[in-house]
Amino acid sequence: MNLLRQIKNQALPIAMITGVVAYPWISYLSFLTPYLIFAMLLLTFCKLSPRAIALHPAHLWLLIIQLAGSLLIYALLYPLHPLIAQGAFICILVPTATAAAVITGILGGNVAFLTTYLLLCNTAVAILSPLILPWIGAPAEIPFAESFLRICRQVAPVLLLPLLLAWLIRYAFPKINARLTSIHNLSFYLWVVALTVVTGKTVHFLVEQQNPDYSTEIALALASLLICVCQFLLGRRIGRHYGDPISCGQGLGQKNTILAIWISQAYLHPISSIAPAAYILWQNIINSYQLYKKRKQPPTPNK
Repeated sequence: MNLLRQIKNQALPIAMITGVVAYPWISYLSFLTPYLIFAMLLLTFCKLSPRAIALHPAHLWLLIIQLAGSLLIYALLYPLHPLIAQGAFICILVPTATAAAVITGILGGNVAFLTTYLLLCNTAVAILSPLILPWIGAPAEIPFAESFLRICRQVAPVLLLPLLLAWLIRYAFPKINARLTSIHNLSFYLWVVALTVVTGKTVHFLVEQQNPDYSTEIALALASLLICVCQFLLGRRIGRHYGDPISCGQGLGQKNTILAIWISQAYLHPISSIAPAAYILWQNIINSYQLYKKRKQPPTPNK
């Protein structure tokens, strides 16, 4: 048991190191990424009852920052460097990570608030990304309508169908729903596999570059660091106004980086995927620090 716990605690470096070392073979598995994202979202939404959804004013502010902020940062950075603009854009646009609810609960935040926002931001990104991505990532020679329909067919099902299927299972097949929600670690293992695959795909692209200029990759990593810190801080500031800095901070700062890397590699310039790949490291450092501070706090006395 202790060995399994140690392996789980080291899953992030193990997955990324495996992707780096075995990239010539791992990169061939990149076709699995949307299916892994679908499965992780399905397991998350199976645990979310429609009756538990409660909209809050803070949800609107977080959603505005996520959607409008991504477009604003792209517009500001594009004249300076289009690839960095794409990387920064995707780090803000993508929805909250499914694991954010777990971290929120450990830190003492409102899990119901976070899961509602998880539903809202996934739905918003599924609907709006086919409208936004053709303007940002599609080659000029591809008509907007063609690019829109292609992205719609590939992105919307990955983000919307898990929700519809989860609620169908909940009401039509409650025994299956109970079984899925009882497998606590399945989503975690799917995440480890997905992280390994997208890391391998990213490394494969970097190695195969002709005349690489690693200054761009470094700039993308640094930009994602700045964005990561700003999103956590801004989320917590909004949350303090509504009395829940933890939930708002995790909702805005902890991102579905697997989805971000997949979108970058599929619809933007593949180099831009360096930004969400680095974001994985930054947000895990922040989460580790928050958990460390939480463990150092004295226990709350029972009243």
